[in-house]
Amino acid sequence: MAHDDPLTATLAAMPAFAGLDHQEVDDIARSMSERDLKPGKTLIKQGQWGHELVVVLAGEVEIRRDDTVVATLGPGSVLGEAAVLHDTRRNASVVAKSAVTVGTVEYSQLRALVDTIPTLGDRLDALARVRTPEAE
Repeated sequence: MAHDDPLTATLAAMPAFAGLDHQEVDDIARSMSERDLKPGKTLIKQGQWGHELVVVLAGEVEIRRDDTVVATLGPGSVLGEAAVLHDTRRNASVVAKSAVTVGTVEYSQLRALVDTIPTLGDRLDALARVRTPEAE
């Protein structure tokens, strides 16, 4: 993807990626695959092993823990970081509340990004600590 890629600009404006240099954000964008989901589609299922990081690019998703909605998140939200970073099972399900576009980064690509962009790893790890049910 070129440096003027719309996905790079979108990611650069998101809190999780703000402050990273342009090349780092561009590397993340190039590692990402985009998917569109219809309302009601399950993106992440609680209890399954996590193999990808998810970034909500458009639309809203519900976070469900034990079939109870615990949050509704929209564009800029990063999901699935705990399971991918710590090789654990998903601690919640994620279901499209509306039509949703997400960007996903597979495990091996995420590990490579975290190795080359330590700040990204630190941010995702901090996010995972806040969201882990045991921390509540």
